[in-house]
Amino acid sequence: MKTAPDTTGEQSQKLHKVLAQAGIGSRRAMEQWIIEGKVTVNGAVATLGLRVGPQDLIKVGRRTVHWPAPGQLPRVLLYHKPEGEIVSREDPEGRATVFAGLPRLRGAKWLPVGRLDYNTCGLLIFTTSGDLANRMMHPRFGLEREYAVRILGELNPEQVAKLKSGIELADGPARCEAIADEGGEGSNHWYRLVLKEGRNRIVRRMFEALGLTVSRLMRVRFGIVALPPRLKRGQSSELTAEETRQLLEWLNMAPPGPASGKAAPAPAQKHSRPRRRSKAR
Repeated sequence: MKTAPDTTGEQSQKLHKVLAQAGIGSRRAMEQWIIEGKVTVNGAVATLGLRVGPQDLIKVGRRTVHWPAPGQLPRVLLYHKPEGEIVSREDPEGRATVFAGLPRLRGAKWLPVGRLDYNTCGLLIFTTSGDLANRMMHPRFGLEREYAVRILGELNPEQVAKLKSGIELADGPARCEAIADEGGEGSNHWYRLVLKEGRNRIVRRMFEALGLTVSRLMRVRFGIVALPPRLKRGQSSELTAEETRQLLEWLNMAPPGPASGKAAPAPAQKHSRPRRRSKAR
């Protein structure tokens, strides 16, 4: 006999949030799956906004979704994306995908925190938590993204001022929080840029609006997470439990369960000016 979802008590949560926490997909994707009738609760097709509890039987297709275990931290993976890979599980054109070389998971899947386009390299973050991914990507939180950018020629003071004050693009204005000159050799010049959004090809489009072409683009930081210097292209590295807790605390997301030890305090986000470092290779 079908039973109604357990919507009593403090443990009940909205269904799409539970699915995201279980690593099935992002909250937005889970809402769409519910609308499409792909999710059942206690044998009945679920509806958007439904609240569920730990005792409810949740299924996506034939797959049973288990309630996230108390105290279980999400997994967070850093990947050094090379140029020539797409952030998609499948590609009709047969191009290489970033998911091909990631560690395999059981009962969950890696969710990308934002994207990098085909010709952009650098830091790409994956997690098993839809909540964490949403928190880092959502525009209202304004997490910083730092990039190393190589162009042909140099920016003049007027162009720097425009990048900082805002450039009107087809999908709205965009601006840099900080710009640092990193020098260069010959006709190539490197800059460090900090933005608080991640719209599609936003860095390239800002430079194109100034009549400049980006010849190399590399993301080196997302929020407090920086690309590890020793992580080579195509390699991945998973955050430790302490590092994951530190990230959750910095994002104002309560870590599940008691900490095994006292984590280091989360560092404040640096955004006044990028640190001067050797240019990307």
